[in-house]
Amino acid sequence: MVKSQAERVNLDALLRQRLERQRSAALWRRRVVLEAPQRAETVIDGRPMLNFCSNDYLGLAADPRLVAAGQRALEEWGSGAGASALVCGQLRPHQQLEEALAAWTGRPRALLFSSGYLANLGVLTTLLGRGDQLLQDRLNHASLLDGGRLSGARMQRFRHGEVADLERRLQRASTGACLVAVDGVFSMDGDRAPLVELAAAARRHRAWLMVDDAHGLGVLGPEGAGSVADSGLSVEEVPVLMGTLGKALGGAGAFVAGSETLIDALTQFARTAIYTTAMPPATAATALVALALAREEGWRRQQLAEHIDFFRAGAAQLGLPLLPSDTAIQPLMLGSSEAVLAASAALARRGLWVAAIRPPTVPEGTARLRIVLTAGHDRAQVQQLLDALAEVVPA
Repeated sequence: MVKSQAERVNLDALLRQRLERQRSAALWRRRVVLEAPQRAETVIDGRPMLNFCSNDYLGLAADPRLVAAGQRALEEWGSGAGASALVCGQLRPHQQLEEALAAWTGRPRALLFSSGYLANLGVLTTLLGRGDQLLQDRLNHASLLDGGRLSGARMQRFRHGEVADLERRLQRASTGACLVAVDGVFSMDGDRAPLVELAAAARRHRAWLMVDDAHGLGVLGPEGAGSVADSGLSVEEVPVLMGTLGKALGGAGAFVAGSETLIDALTQFARTAIYTTAMPPATAATALVALALAREEGWRRQQLAEHIDFFRAGAAQLGLPLLPSDTAIQPLMLGSSEAVLAASAALARRGLWVAAIRPPTVPEGTARLRIVLTAGHDRAQVQQLLDALAEVVPA
């Protein structure tokens, strides 16, 4: 029976109820407006702050050479691409960037996407459908999980980093295509996927391995080519590689790199690329310069590695409950949403901005401060963070 208008749910009231539940559970999200460029030192609400939130791992986001490259490209190519790449939006800077990304990652070809989220959705909905199998690490990024749901494939989530659990699930997988998807570096825990073992398990069971290397690209491996390169894995062992341009490369957008067949298939069938306006040409031109600097200026990775070692040694002396991470992402587990919000606010009063990460971004009971170190920080700033944490977080 058709409901009368009086019986319909009041959408505004429903939304207000959901919002109230969010507030009462200490899960309210708010956007912070920075009043200075993305650097180690920023300004929030008129106050100077040390920024320990940013994924600008190499300190390139405000580099004058990137700014100059963007200005030149704006003058030469204008502000927008004007259309999707398949209509008339593929300009020379896009093509040059795709070629450079393929060369950097050691793959035949690469395809640009407007964001990492769109790249992951595009890959999974192109490669998989009903009757296929998708196995994901339990702590994968939300975009991989959402892409899996949209694909229609049967999705299973294996225990975090446990190759044996993946192997058991692969053995039970039915017919159809099979894809294993993992983060190279996990965005909230900072640990690395065991890529060599995962690749071997996938190949034994005739499955493809996809790596989302958003947080490894630029930081790990020879010339910063990422966690896949750091593990010495070929395109045959990791057929699908996704990377982003908005973290270590300091810009925006993403790409997928792989074989000729993979990139042809994504070009033909990935709806998130076909039906999206191409990224601004100036964004592509700027990323091209950032890529060159990431490859050439190895001192940035060295400085970041030194900061990580210094911070972890100091945190150990203070008895701080850090998760076991050797990357720029250093999570400090506090457990409850209330505790992590209080700690973040206390740090902000001391002039340090550190993100409070709560469910559903992380599992219940695992709220944490997500401390991010960059090559843009100096040793004194890292020490200032340690001193503040000693006051704020009980040992």
